[in-house]
Amino acid sequence: MATITPQELQTKVGEHLGTSDWVLVDQDMINKFADATGDHQFIHVDEEKAKLTPFGGTIAHGFLTLSLLPLLGASTDGPKVGGIKMGVNYGCNKVRFLSPVRSGKRVRSHVKLLELDEKRPGQWQQTNEVTVEIEGEEKPALIAEWISQFFV
Repeated sequence: MATITPQELQTKVGEHLGTSDWVLVDQDMINKFADATGDHQFIHVDEEKAKLTPFGGTIAHGFLTLSLLPLLGASTDGPKVGGIKMGVNYGCNKVRFLSPVRSGKRVRSHVKLLELDEKRPGQWQQTNEVTVEIEGEEKPALIAEWISQFFV
């Protein structure tokens, strides 16, 4: 994995930056997310009742899939900016949940750099289009414009 400067990354606006490793979304992960958020809707946590739905079983919360972006981003095979002192999430411009992630499926992300601007000396704001793919499925789980800032 290459280490580059923010200025070098800036030349890659509009380009695909990389693909992450696969991550398994299993029932244990879904249950822990339900406990952490208080969202215990049956479609997520009741395997027997969820079998009776069109999904045929439990599905991950959309926000669980969204919350995997940092984990997926950490394993992306694209270039990394060297010398980062700190990074923070800034938000999202758009998030669309396109297809549910069924328990037991694996997901990975594909990242495209949309913008990179230096807000103040050493403070950079990066906007990526992130598509979360579900293994073996045509339609992605989600597409988001994720904004983060990093400090060098």
